[in-house]
Amino acid sequence: MMELVVISGKGGTGKTTLAASIVALAGRAVAADCDVDAANLHLVTPHEVIRREPFTAGKVAVVDPDICTGCGKCFEVCRYSAVQIDTGKARIDKMACEGCGVCAYFCPAGAAVMVDRDGGEWFVSKARTGPLIHARLAAGSENSGKLVTIVRNQARNAAEEAGIDLVVIDGAPGIGCPVISSLSGADAALVVTEPTLSGLHDLDRVLGLTRHFSIAAIVAVNRADINEDLAGEIRRLTESAGAGWAGEIRYDPDVGAAQAAGISVVEYSNGPAAADIGRIWERVRQRLGLEVT
Repeated sequence: MMELVVISGKGGTGKTTLAASIVALAGRAVAADCDVDAANLHLVTPHEVIRREPFTAGKVAVVDPDICTGCGKCFEVCRYSAVQIDTGKARIDKMACEGCGVCAYFCPAGAAVMVDRDGGEWFVSKARTGPLIHARLAAGSENSGKLVTIVRNQARNAAEEAGIDLVVIDGAPGIGCPVISSLSGADAALVVTEPTLSGLHDLDRVLGLTRHFSIAAIVAVNRADINEDLAGEIRRLTESAGAGWAGEIRYDPDVGAAQAAGISVVEYSNGPAAADIGRIWERVRQRLGLEVT
């Protein structure tokens, strides 16, 4: 089984567009959306949800009003302003609660207790090319790295059960915890950037991250024709960093039209972007040593 993670140094570079297209071109692959803070791979991958599971993200305090005596001890010890006293009873603001448990520890009546925090859901879906594993992180929830790990593990399990030898991971943008959770242990990273100064700067940071984890990186430039000079600088940076070159994708209005239709651009048209992505996939496929299906 090979794991290819598609990442980018910043949002909006076309990472999900490329990931969805690679899944479609692969013919048979497990797709995993590890950008759980803003999951959108399912929006361009027609699918049917066949399983959904809750995700718990740490603990949150609750107060039983029937037991609470209104002594105010929890209000006194809370350092996050999460405790409010209404009509003589304590109440917890779950959005402000950090789950430290100090209120439960000091409550003399035992009215404050710690319970699992609802962190969202994760899903196993059936798509044309194989299983799609994705998730929805609840608003304001943390521990997205933990949810990424769940999605990746479920993707591996689905690949083993179905006898599929490729997992394509749509990773999070940037270089933070969700990206590290998406990237660590992968066989290769396809890094998507754009010909802008921020794209160039963030690509340098991402390539530093792939070097740190000793993961082979191959770079693709999306909308390369909007600034050919910067696209050339990106290629020089890629080569100096020892990363592979996947190619360039031209600007194509069909990309937006495909998103509106809810499918990948390679399934929508035979335009410039689809042709360029096809060539990129061929280079990536050869680098991974995958056979044509």
